[in-house]
Order: sequence, then structure tokens, then C-alpha cells
Amino acid sequence: MRGVLCPPAAPAGPGLGELGLDPDDLPDGLVVADESGRVICFNAAAARITAVRPADALGAPIERALPLEDLEGRRWWQLTDPYGGLTIRVAQPERNLLLPGGREVLVSARYLRSRPTGPLRRLVVSLRDTEARRRTERSHAELIATVAHELRSPLTSVKGFTATLLAKWERFTDDQKRLMLETVDADANRVTRLIAELLDISRIDSGRLELRRQPVDIGAAVGRHIQAHVAAGQDADRFLVRLQHPLPDLWADPDKIDQVLSNLLENAVRHGEGTVTIDVAPSPSLRVRGATDTAVTVSDEGSGIPEESMSRVFTRFWRGSKRGGTGLGLYIVKGIVEAHGGTITVGRAASGGAQFRFTLPVGAPAYLQ
Repeated sequence: MRGVLCPPAAPAGPGLGELGLDPDDLPDGLVVADESGRVICFNAAAARITAVRPADALGAPIERALPLEDLEGRRWWQLTDPYGGLTIRVAQPERNLLLPGGREVLVSARYLRSRPTGPLRRLVVSLRDTEARRRTERSHAELIATVAHELRSPLTSVKGFTATLLAKWERFTDDQKRLMLETVDADANRVTRLIAELLDISRIDSGRLELRRQPVDIGAAVGRHIQAHVAAGQDADRFLVRLQHPLPDLWADPDKIDQVLSNLLENAVRHGEGTVTIDVAPSPSLRVRGATDTAVTVSDEGSGIPEESMSRVFTRFWRGSKRGGTGLGLYIVKGIVEAHGGTITVGRAASGGAQFRFTLPVGAPAYLQ
């Protein structure tokens, strides 16, 4: 049963009906009580959140239709006393309250009066489910746990080696000292990368990822990353680069594009098998008719990503295998590509391995057009 339309509190402003809105169209729960404290509006979202039928709530005293308690078990309506309390109050800030059975909801209220300090004419209560907030809190808790775990290992190593060197410097040969210092240096780099990832996630989540666009030679960038892998011991024959000319001019942040390429190539090398193929080609734009984007596809010949996991690849903490990593890289890659106005997808390559494809719009910045 749908809730009834709430009448306007005062002729000064339009009611929901005058705006063409039904209370059941609102995303949050809406409960309105009249001057006597009886419910005159109980929308569909309120019914869903409280599991109370509008037919049972309408006409009932609000303390019975909405029996809320604070986290210490005290009845909220007795504490706030909206009808008999201070007449200068106009609202109750949002807070966590409990419904019967212990279900937690976010509740805020507005006191509508015909005149300042006058009697209460309407009590408007907003209800929100806490599930979205809980998901965010769980995500933050997982992030903290992951960071703590990832930091513990390298910092323990750094502390152990530096303490050993300081205590027993004369007992080690130069080769032993070099090995220990190289290990400390590698672990310090690992910590630095993790901190950089956390900063990127913060900027992506808050929409503050800054891009410094300039011309980017995407083919040369791919070549640099392959040379780095070869210098690190990979066989040069493992990489196949196919550039389709002519490529349109690409304006992007070169450091961010390097970060995307580095992550995708490292994943293909570490988690994939066989030849890693990188295709760079122009692609018709899906956003602007007649325009051309730059498309980069990275594929390998490994076992690929299971079909049921593809929807989670770009989420935080997803790991394709147990070969290390924080599980944050592809989440950051997606954020960087989308910040450029592009798209990224994952699928299965013709060889059966994993295939990542991202496209970037190639238009010059507005100030140069």
C-alpha cells in the first residue's frame, strides 16, 4: 500500500504535490506527523526500512508507528520530546537509532512551526538505511587491514637488516653488506609504491585526481616498459607489439599513462603465460560522432580470468592469483582511465588468456582548440 501525499506545512512554499512528486518516489524514508503527533505520511521507503505497513502507521501516534531507541536503549521520542520540548528547536541532526529487533537506521528530523517559537505543526522525519554506510566502513576496514599487512613485511625486513648492520658492521664482508642494503632499498621502494597507491585511491575516490595533459607518444611509452621488463630479465621474444599507423595525436598525462601501462604489463607478465601482445590502434569514438580514440589492448596466453570473476576485476583488493600484490592496481588503473574520459574492459583473448583493453579520447585540451 502506498503512503498518502503529505500536505504542505505552510502556504509559503510548494508541497510535494505541487512539485509533481509523490512521497513514494523519494529515495529516503519519509514520515510526517501532524500537530497532534499522529502520522499523516508514511512513504514506501519508510515501509521498506521499518517493515511497517503504511496502513498500520497512518493515523497512529508517531511514537507507536516509529518506536525508535538510541544505542543505549532509551526511547528517542521521550528524550527529544518534539511536541513538549523547547520551542526554539527546529531540527534533530542525523544520528544512528534502533528499530525493534535491533535494526539500525539513520534518522534526522525537522520541526515545522507556523511562527518562530510557535507550536509544532508538522514533525518531518527522514529515515535512511545504514547498509551503504556499513559497506563503506567495511571497505575502509579492509583497506586498513591490507595496508597494515603489506607494510608489516617490508618494514620488519628494513628494521632487521639495519639493526643487524649497525650492531655487527665489522663482521660482514662488503658483498654481504651490499646484499643487505639492496634488500633494504627494495623494501623501501615497496613501501613507497604502497603509499603512492593509497594517495591515488584517495584522489580517485574524492574526484581530485589531477591530470597534466600533454602530447603522449603511446607507442614509445609501450616500448619503454617492454625494455624495462627485458632489462629485469624477461626474454625480449615474449613481447609482441603491433602499432597500427597512423595513430591520432593523444593528449594525456604521461605519468598516469605510464602507471596504467606498467600495471597492465606487469599483470600480464606475472600472472599470464606465453607471449604478451600489445596492440595500439585508432578506434572510433563512442562519445563523439566522427572522432577517433586511441585503443590499447594487452593480452597474454595464460589461463585467463574466470568468467565469474570478471565483474570484480576492477574492484579494490581483487587478486587474480596468490602471487602477491595489494589488489589495488586495477582499481587505480580504472580510475586513471576514466579520469581521462576513457573506458577500460576485461575479457578473454583469442589465445584464451586475459585481455585488457582501454581507450583514451585524443582531442587536445579545450584551451588549445
